Amino acid sequence: MWWLLAVLSAVHLLGTIHDFFGKGKPVNPEVNMNISEIIAYWGYPNEEYEVVTEDGYVLRLNRIPYGKNSPGQGPQPVTYLQHGLLSSASDWILNLPNNSLAFMLADAGYDVWMGNSRGNSWSRKHVNFSPDSSEFWAFSFDEMAKYDLPATINFILEMTGHEQLYYVGHSQGSSSAFIAFSADQALAHKVKALFSLSPITAGKHVKGLLNIVFLFPKKIFKSRLDVYLSRIAGTSMQNMLHWRQTTPPFYRTEDMRVPTFLWSGGNDWLTPPKDVENLLQQLPNLKYHKMIPSYNHLDFIWGMDAAQQIYNELIEIMKQNVSSFPVMGRS
Repeated sequence: MWWLLAVLSAVHLLGTIHDFFGKGKPVNPEVNMNISEIIAYWGYPNEEYEVVTEDGYVLRLNRIPYGKNSPGQGPQPVTYLQHGLLSSASDWILNLPNNSLAFMLADAGYDVWMGNSRGNSWSRKHVNFSPDSSEFWAFSFDEMAKYDLPATINFILEMTGHEQLYYVGHSQGSSSAFIAFSADQALAHKVKALFSLSPITAGKHVKGLLNIVFLFPKKIFKSRLDVYLSRIAGTSMQNMLHWRQTTPPFYRTEDMRVPTFLWSGGNDWLTPPKDVENLLQQLPNLKYHKMIPSYNHLDFIWGMDAAQQIYNELIEIMKQNVSSFPVMGRS
């Protein structure tokens, strides 16, 4: 239970810090914007959609169909970005455009879609249940993998006319992908490659969140701190309880045969190197792994040098034929 309490304490602290910074001080205008407004603020085209899952949750999807200075001509390759725990699609657009993955992908010629998991600030609708009811919150990352990802991926492919897309996940967004693509091979065939940023898969060596400093990037755009802290989007208590299990649920990660490119951090308290090492041994189609010694859990989305450390490389890999990458050897 200590892990859960630590997370909740961290969330409460973040909210307190945000309130402090928000009173009587200048703020970036994005603090009071929704996701579409942030995209438009930086001059990019944006679209919003709603997807209904098989079990009735209504999920918000945000789309940047092409770059600011390069209107799409004909079908463009599709990328799908899935956020982590307690977060939202805004994760991918909170830095400046030259250091935010969604904007960088759009400018590189990709049709960019961003998901919002059930229960976060932008996906709190259900065809039968009110968010005020206990029934609405009866879910965890199991249901996100079983229902959210298939509904979202199928919707995107139907809308774009493509047969496959690239999937980028951070934290829980990667974990859900491992679960979904190992259990549902038909869905896995619709994913050309999985780009995994700091996936939480075991939690065996998690150190906890008792010191909030260890969550934040060491190199952060301090002038945008108010933007980062305004974006905590929430989840269900059931999901938090599921994550704090000392014995992780059994998923056959070795059945996840989507070509996988993985980035991890040497200073990541939520995805420690030992847990990553165990995961790497289970992936049958691991194409690439890069461990960034200084990185912790939020460097992957908010770090000042994330573009140099990850995003430029990720985009270059997408531009290549991912099937041409050899499977990494096992130790």
